[in-house]
Amino acid sequence: MPNYQPPAAMAATPAKVTLTAGTVLYRVHASRRAGHSFNPVPAHCLYGGGRFDSTGCEAYGYLYAGLSPESAVSETLLHSLPFDPAGGARLVPKVAVEGRQLSVLRLTTGLDVVSLVTGHELAAVHQDSWLVQAESRDYPYTRDWAHWIRRHTEPWAQGFLWASKREPGDRAVVLFGDRCPPDALAATADDPVEFATPAGEEWLNSVLLPYHARLAP
Repeated sequence: MPNYQPPAAMAATPAKVTLTAGTVLYRVHASRRAGHSFNPVPAHCLYGGGRFDSTGCEAYGYLYAGLSPESAVSETLLHSLPFDPAGGARLVPKVAVEGRQLSVLRLTTGLDVVSLVTGHELAAVHQDSWLVQAESRDYPYTRDWAHWIRRHTEPWAQGFLWASKREPGDRAVVLFGDRCPPDALAATADDPVEFATPAGEEWLNSVLLPYHARLAP
């Protein structure tokens, strides 16, 4: 599927769902950046970056989050982390959590997003589960598809919603800074979880435990 280029036009109508005002989102992010701020740095067109980042080909602020702490943590820290053939716990390197925290956010307004959860919804954008399940080696292609979907859902699509690859029972979202109101996200009363603190490590290990993973010593 990565070698299949997007067609010139869409043959179906993408599925629109609304994340209602008050929806709580969980975001793992660099501590230097406010929890509600969008990442302004485009990914390289070919190397590194995330599944639906902007690039120099199409620049926009973006913000990834989960609809549960588990999806936010697993999408960020269990990315391509293999299981131990000997049965030991998967070890998340300490460097992966340095300078990172989890923030709890709340939508102050409803946001319309393209739903990419079901086979029907993926087919509406000429895709299948590859788009939301592909590993990082295919991210240059998924980013290209994201740009194509954005162009064909302008101006209404303020983000995408899909089933988390690493926690399929939950949902992940990416929101687009150029299409969301500037005050669309607000911090909740919950304190951010600083992963570098003893309390943060304990919290993080409690979330990782059911996934047979923990922070490396």
